[in-house]
Amino acid sequence: MSTKLSFRQKVHLAREDAIVTAVKRLLADKGFDLMTVDEVAAEVGIAKASLYKHFPSKEALAAAAMVQVMDSALAESARLQADAGLDAGARLREITRWTLRTQLAGEMPTLPSENSSLRAALLAHEGYMTRLMDLSDRLGEWIVQAQADGTIDPALPPEVVLYTVFARACDPVVGFLKAGGRHDDAAIVEHVMRSCFGGLQTRPPSAA
Repeated sequence: MSTKLSFRQKVHLAREDAIVTAVKRLLADKGFDLMTVDEVAAEVGIAKASLYKHFPSKEALAAAAMVQVMDSALAESARLQADAGLDAGARLREITRWTLRTQLAGEMPTLPSENSSLRAALLAHEGYMTRLMDLSDRLGEWIVQAQADGTIDPALPPEVVLYTVFARACDPVVGFLKAGGRHDDAAIVEHVMRSCFGGLQTRPPSAA
């Protein structure tokens, strides 16, 4: 039986959603190190003290943003999984395209890889870690199948392929091309896709 939310609970959830939306935009635009809690509060139009009633720290804000991104990624991967017209290799390419488009739309948080407090907060966040493992497992299945099908190089360790796909979420090439103004978003996606999945060589190297 569903529980009907009170007006106060609805307001609370709506405010949290507004906070997380603002955090995602600021993280995508400025990155974790430059984003401040004051900026988040100002973006939402609430006092910093009120924000802390929802999220106790800057790290908690980033974790909440990543949970929302993971939910979107899992929904997209489920959609691709249900598409019988796509093989495993095509699913990997399409989830990578989705990642690049999300980054170009300013909805992909940029988090530093070397930050002990942030890393600890993410590792301790059950919701985030559960979603990350679920997504990794699904992509891992696609990678193994694509290698068996011959659409992904079977000589590569599956984790190398997985991390390569994940890395597209923070690929600096996307930002450089966007800032250069010479390519539209669709072209940027296809250029990065071609370099990621096709490599930079015009033909495979000859056997030594």
